[in-house]
Amino acid sequence: MTPSSPSETAAAPDADLIEDDDDGSPACVMVFNASDPSGASGIASDVTAVASVGAHALPVVTGAYARDTAEIFDHFAFESEAVSEQARVILEDVPVQVFKVGFVGTPENLSAIAEIATDYADVPLIAYMPNLSWWQEGQIDLYLDAFRELMLPQTTVLVGNHSTLWRWLLPDWSSERSPGPRDIAKAAGELGVPYTLVTGIPLPDQFIDNVLASPQSVLASEKFERFEAVFSGAGDTLSAALAALVAGGSTLPDAVTEALSYLDRCLDSGFRPGMGNVLPDRLFWAQSDDTPDAATDTSPDFSDFEIPPHETKH
Repeated sequence: MTPSSPSETAAAPDADLIEDDDDGSPACVMVFNASDPSGASGIASDVTAVASVGAHALPVVTGAYARDTAEIFDHFAFESEAVSEQARVILEDVPVQVFKVGFVGTPENLSAIAEIATDYADVPLIAYMPNLSWWQEGQIDLYLDAFRELMLPQTTVLVGNHSTLWRWLLPDWSSERSPGPRDIAKAAGELGVPYTLVTGIPLPDQFIDNVLASPQSVLASEKFERFEAVFSGAGDTLSAALAALVAGGSTLPDAVTEALSYLDRCLDSGFRPGMGNVLPDRLFWAQSDDTPDAATDTSPDFSDFEIPPHETKH
């Protein structure tokens, strides 16, 4: 079920995914992602979603987008040494329960993260593959090739939209029917991925399916009604929430069900801060639905309070 507060998460441990070291403090998730000034995706999305479901984010910034709420115009990647140094310094200090990898910009950054994942092989890694159609074709090809060779062998759970994963992992698919989640999971499994969460599978009557699969079987499936809106940041929100729930001790099927339900509530409460797409409200549970009673409300009235404009000259 969707948590109504940050602490209401599933708590069934899975020894195959994570060692439970419960000392009363939140589990820690190291997130590798780009800075997004719109707050739609990237580090901002990861930190908020991870905190919302009760874990603590250790954000490693891999670059920065130039974007608004409607589209991505450019991306500026950090040097791989800067990415590696950020991560390794904090890893020497703080135990990490899960790695979450979003868009990191370059094959060199993927290589640096893959080396870190190798050094911490007992830490599960959840990787999200976004739609990269905004990028130049040559850069897309280099990035996807590096992700396939370097990151997928380290990945515990691969998360991505049905269309994105299909075109990446099954480019030569020739059947008249669309590949199912197990077909995609089999393709990912051949590259070393034990579990794949395939989202946005079209169903009749304006529904979509989201399926957790291994190459052998379907482990979880959640169907939701399609929203009549275009969202930015849904994939990062889902994968970050999933990472946090796994870090907190949930079994993988339970974490997937909980993360999908959380995302559904985030989208249902989505908002449009600018002129572009709708953003998930990752803190929907913190919004009050109660309107104060005028007869009993004793709070001070600041309706006439104004903040004067600053007059600083440069």
